Amino acid sequence: MKHLSPRRIFYTFGKKYVIDSLIFIVFFLFFFGPLLNTAMLIFAERYQAPHLLPTRFGLQWWCYILGQPELLQVMLNSLLIALIATSISLVICLPAAYAVARLQFKGKSFFLFSFLLTNAFPKIGLYTAIGILFYRFHLMGTLTGVVIIHVLNMLLFMIWIPSGAFQKIRIQQEEAARDVGAGPLRTFLSITMPIALPGIAVAAMFSFLGSLEEAQGTLLVGFPEVKTMATSMYGMILDYPPMAGAVFSVLLLIPTVIILLVCRKLFGKGILSGGIMM
Repeated sequence: MKHLSPRRIFYTFGKKYVIDSLIFIVFFLFFFGPLLNTAMLIFAERYQAPHLLPTRFGLQWWCYILGQPELLQVMLNSLLIALIATSISLVICLPAAYAVARLQFKGKSFFLFSFLLTNAFPKIGLYTAIGILFYRFHLMGTLTGVVIIHVLNMLLFMIWIPSGAFQKIRIQQEEAARDVGAGPLRTFLSITMPIALPGIAVAAMFSFLGSLEEAQGTLLVGFPEVKTMATSMYGMILDYPPMAGAVFSVLLLIPTVIILLVCRKLFGKGILSGGIMM
């Protein structure tokens, strides 16, 4: 190895440091830039081009949003729909996920792949086709129709992630429970469910959070009778300055943060890494 002069060493490591710093800055701005911009907007009262920063700060838009008479109702609607849809999807999808994990049948790969197809193109086309059926069955503008849309959006998470969790469970553990007299249901509740619980919890958490943020299908099927925070934010963005939309987006973020903290407290810090490992 050739001897390097101090100047050459400084140039080599200095160049690497500059490149690493530029990559970090780009990464930081790409991921955290929108959050920093939102944090600035929620405390801005006047913000117009060509100014780079708001010309006046304050809590005007917080007072306006929190003073809306429908705010509490749309928050309750969002939480209620997410809770109902997640509960229904658990009842429907967990048996399907267990069957996918334990049974071998023709078309299994295509069955799993079909859930990805619904997310491979803009969903507004799918919602429009569903809306035609909903008109025929009188589901437009109803809570039932909105819940069905949310459950359909949960199928990917509620089948893929739990099926991966079930596959990690050795079938010998279930057979041992059956050998000592446990029935199928007791075996599932006492052996299978506790081991697969992290994966099921992650799937339920993602489904619940996705339901809170679902807007297109809810807007098409439920509006104007059924309003949620996500659909109300659409109106805020279109009809009011960006500061109002930023405040509303932060209010929509609060339940998400609370749910993540609760899940972390109940299931431990490794819930995400342990739950989605397939």
